[in-house]
Amino acid sequence: MACRAGPPLRRRPPPRPALLALAVLSCLQLAASQLSSTSTRPLARPAATAAVPLEEAAAGGGGVARRACTYTVEIKTSCSSPRASPDAVSLAFGDAYRNEVYTARVSPAYGFERCAKDTFRVSGPCGYGVCYLYLRRSGGVGWTPQWVRVYEPASRTPSTFYFGDPLPNGVWYGLDRCLRRPAPGAGAGASPDAAAQASQ
Repeated sequence: MACRAGPPLRRRPPPRPALLALAVLSCLQLAASQLSSTSTRPLARPAATAAVPLEEAAAGGGGVARRACTYTVEIKTSCSSPRASPDAVSLAFGDAYRNEVYTARVSPAYGFERCAKDTFRVSGPCGYGVCYLYLRRSGGVGWTPQWVRVYEPASRTPSTFYFGDPLPNGVWYGLDRCLRRPAPGAGAGASPDAAAQASQ
């Protein structure tokens, strides 16, 4: 009995070294950019992106008013901080969709005390996952926050940002863990508020 042979198998040519090197390089570059955007160390915030008080933003906006939410913010002062700091502390935090909450002063009446935890209620636009937080200290005593926790109204898990170093005076200082910051109305990932503003 005769055997029928099938069609000859085609072999793929081996990958070209240049294409393989290019693929590896682009993967490494992507991994490096993601690591740099999710830094866990506090960084100074560029002056160009400093927070604008909500009152000023609303007065100059003229756009659609955003829905307001109330956040609970816990601040733990480091045990290496001065015993009591009367320095004024401002706070700004938000999400990847440019929903930013700004508070001009979150300092307790008698100042931040060493090893103490203080809780504040802060109102601002509703967000979609707090991924950055910055603090700004003004004064001559100095202050070292240990961590800051932000509780969103729709989430049971807080966003925690660790500091541990003394805050510089007069500089926005904090962490940005946002992976991306889409422009308003850019694609399906944009927030409903951003899409509404872009359509007008």
